[in-house]
Amino acid sequence: MNNPCVAHRGWSSRAPENTMAAIRLALDDPNVEWIEIDVHLSKDHVPVVIHDYTLRRTTNGKGDVKSLSAAQLTALDAGNWFSQKYQGEPVPTLAQVLKEAVGRCKLNIELKTDGIRYPMIEQKVLECIEAYDAMKEVVITSFHEGTLYRMKRLAGEIRTGLIIDGWRNTLPKEMKELGTDFLSISYTKLNKERVALMKQAGIQVMAWTINEKRAMRKIAALDPELLICTNYPERWHELRLVRV
Repeated sequence: MNNPCVAHRGWSSRAPENTMAAIRLALDDPNVEWIEIDVHLSKDHVPVVIHDYTLRRTTNGKGDVKSLSAAQLTALDAGNWFSQKYQGEPVPTLAQVLKEAVGRCKLNIELKTDGIRYPMIEQKVLECIEAYDAMKEVVITSFHEGTLYRMKRLAGEIRTGLIIDGWRNTLPKEMKELGTDFLSISYTKLNKERVALMKQAGIQVMAWTINEKRAMRKIAALDPELLICTNYPERWHELRLVRV
């Protein structure tokens, strides 16, 4: 199995998701080609890496991410919920991730917005990417098409990707109109015909989130270039080594 591996929220089976600990584990593995992370904006408009709109699940904080400044967010404990070993692991900023990842691994940066929340997120994320000269090493993804449209308006050269948990045969046409060439899709919605349709349209496909070996094997068989997004890169490794 030679499909490229995407470490979902970093190596999130071994370290707390979306923390530098999980990201560094993925960065240290030369066979992990991509890392997927989630980005919100702090109260003072700094891009920060965390999945949920609220703080309770993965930190010792309460309330919304947007209600705290970057300094307050990075002072939270985002590791103890996972393991006492990671007690004190902070919420990272996007700048911190880019500083370590550029030149080592590609980043799939999901913008967590519905188009109303975080109205400045595209601009602030773009400024951060430009500051680290990472334009060619990232893809900006979102469920919200308007967010992708605004990002392309700000920087036509940046790569964007649509995230969906469904399927429609009009996707190639829609994505061409949107100027995006990357599809992030639930692996349960894929088959050989759909993958071939995307490939014919010049669209790269990432299948998420595949954690069981049997499912990895099945999805990998659809196309060798299909990106496998997983919390368990070690399982991807095991399948790759036995050439299944």
